[in-house]
Formats: sequence, structure tokens, C-alpha cells
Amino acid sequence: MTDTNFTAEERAAMKERAKEVRSARRGAKAGDGEAEILAKIAEMAEPDRAIAERIHALVKENAPGLTFRLWYGMPAYAGKGGKVVCFLQPAGKFKARYATLGFNDDAQLDEGTVWPTAYAITRLTADDEARLAEVIRKAAG
Repeated sequence: MTDTNFTAEERAAMKERAKEVRSARRGAKAGDGEAEILAKIAEMAEPDRAIAERIHALVKENAPGLTFRLWYGMPAYAGKGGKVVCFLQPAGKFKARYATLGFNDDAQLDEGTVWPTAYAITRLTADDEARLAEVIRKAAG
């Protein structure tokens, strides 16, 4: 029986996540994450590929303490304990109008009682990169 509540893209993402969990249970080596992310980025169509390459570079430069991993088949960056702090959802993954740089609860973005947890990206300018670098640094703690 097929669940009609999920799109084909959502079902594919869930299957990718299940594969990631099985791989982790089998003891996939730490450090393999960056190679997996770079391979996933290489599969992306433009402009997602260019955006993903820049986000990956921004994370490496501004949050060197985060580790690399795939999360639902998307490039993701984890903090202590392996919990995902931020991730990039390419536009093509769910046929969206824009890519999304998202932040999970472990990101330390708290600012008052309201703060953004995701950024829509259609392309990146130098000013955009500077702004996101600051957010990534803050998220990583």
C-alpha cells in the first residue's frame, strides 16, 4: 500500500534517512561525512550545486568544530553528540523555488523570543555570504 500523504520526493528522503541510520549502526567511520557531502553536492544541478559548495565552504571556515554528515540525503553539519545544527535543502530535492539553509534546535540562534531558523537562497552574493557566515558561527556556538 502506498501512502498518498507523502510526495515521491519526501518518500525518497525518508528512504535516504533510513539508509543513513543503518550505515551509522554498522559503524560507518567518522570522517567519511565530508566525502559523502561532496559527492552529494556533485550530483546536484545548478544553481543548487554552486549554493551548496559555498555553504559547505562557509561552514568549514566559520564553524570548524562541526562535523559533516548527510541528513535525509542533504548536506548537514553536526555539533557535539552528532546532532544536526544546520543543513542545506537544495531546491531540486523537493522541487522548491529556492534552496534552504535550515537550523535545528541545537543551533544557538536564540535571540529574544523570536528568531529565524531558515534562510531561503536563490543565489549568494558576497553580502549574503558574510551574513550567513555570522549566523553559522553563532549556530555552532
